[in-house]
Amino acid sequence: MIEPLHEIELDLPPLRRGKVRHVYDLGDDILLMIASDRISAFDVVLNEPIPHKGKVLTQLSRWWFDRTSDIVNNHLITADPDEIVERHPQLAADREIWEGRAMLVRKTEPFPIECVVRGYISGSAWKEYSASGTLAGEALPEGLIESQRLQPPIFSPATKAVVGHDENITFDRTCSIVGQVVANTLQDISLKLYERGRHVAAEGGVILADTKFEFGVSQEGEILLIDEIFTPDSSRFWLTENYEPGRSQVSFDKQPVRDFLDQLVTKGEWDKRPPPPELPPEAVTNTSKRYLKAYRMITGEMLLDPS
Repeated sequence: MIEPLHEIELDLPPLRRGKVRHVYDLGDDILLMIASDRISAFDVVLNEPIPHKGKVLTQLSRWWFDRTSDIVNNHLITADPDEIVERHPQLAADREIWEGRAMLVRKTEPFPIECVVRGYISGSAWKEYSASGTLAGEALPEGLIESQRLQPPIFSPATKAVVGHDENITFDRTCSIVGQVVANTLQDISLKLYERGRHVAAEGGVILADTKFEFGVSQEGEILLIDEIFTPDSSRFWLTENYEPGRSQVSFDKQPVRDFLDQLVTKGEWDKRPPPPELPPEAVTNTSKRYLKAYRMITGEMLLDPS
């Protein structure tokens, strides 16, 4: 296996290249989605990849897709390497590059919004609330403290930003973008998915604080869950045993990277713009360990072939 993997080059028609994923068009409404080990912070892709990150994102999404398909169908066709090669023999030559980090998925037309569900008030939501008592400009109950559980959870959609941060938007604006019927449907599905994820994660000693989903419409007109689900890149996970409302919590994500970069920003040594600074080895190693630990605690299994 090639680890870590920052760049992906296959002799296939590229459809798009994101901060983390490469997507290739295989024809017949089938896409090959490969997760690299790239990591970004402050919307800047860093030079150092995080070992095993792409495999965690792919395999954890596959695990969750299997456990949520009764709520909504998803775009996954298969993540099994043998089946991928059987369906598309031309991929055999590059198998060592994509194995464990690739999925065959159905092509969809994505909705231009992120479907965010917040079960706890943290991150950008806490920042806005602490300043104005609102979320996306709409009032929340008074007296909330940082990291407090929200009951019931809040559907808090956001726009998809091509450059910069996503923007929290109201439900009314969501309706104006996708229509009332679709907005209601996406809200209902998102809340049901979150409740499933929160329950399952809790069994492993993990709090699912918030998460985001993406949905698209298939060629047949069916709404499908797409991209990823309940990964450290799309969700905020906290250890149940360390949870204490009234402060920020330690997350299973790129926090060691953020902490290092925040120190540089505070010192005036980086302005959050390219080129990014070099990450110390310990930040890379500790971040990799967090991704692997999240997979292990949620699934109860070690990531297969983590070498």
